[in-house]
Amino acid sequence: MIDADLATRLRAAGLAWRPTHGDRFIIPGGEMAGEVFMLAEMVIEVQDVPGDTSIIKFNGTTEWALDSIEHVRVLWLPREDQLRDALSEHFQTLTAVPGGFAVTLTDGTRHLDIDAERTYARALLHTLGAP
Repeated sequence: MIDADLATRLRAAGLAWRPTHGDRFIIPGGEMAGEVFMLAEMVIEVQDVPGDTSIIKFNGTTEWALDSIEHVRVLWLPREDQLRDALSEHFQTLTAVPGGFAVTLTDGTRHLDIDAERTYARALLHTLGAP
């Protein structure tokens, strides 16, 4: 799983998120900063609201003082398939290498990290023009 640093860098580089079932996210800062949540029907769901935004609703969470939160206040942790899809035509190969994985892009650049998701994230940062 990618960490908050990589997710923050992807968001800053312009990776857009339209929340959907199965998406993982965290709520930066506060008591729940280390908790990873997943959008799932009946537990945590997305509700569109006027103004081209949405809120994430926590159902059945009487033990928390959190009923809902705007999706722009949470940090999406994209999955491997979502990162690969975002690379689209830039993706060439994913290869296992000692200590992790390497993604080669169609521009010939090679990006390395300890797991496939992190490797895809680094390659995507490159395609988005992030430092």
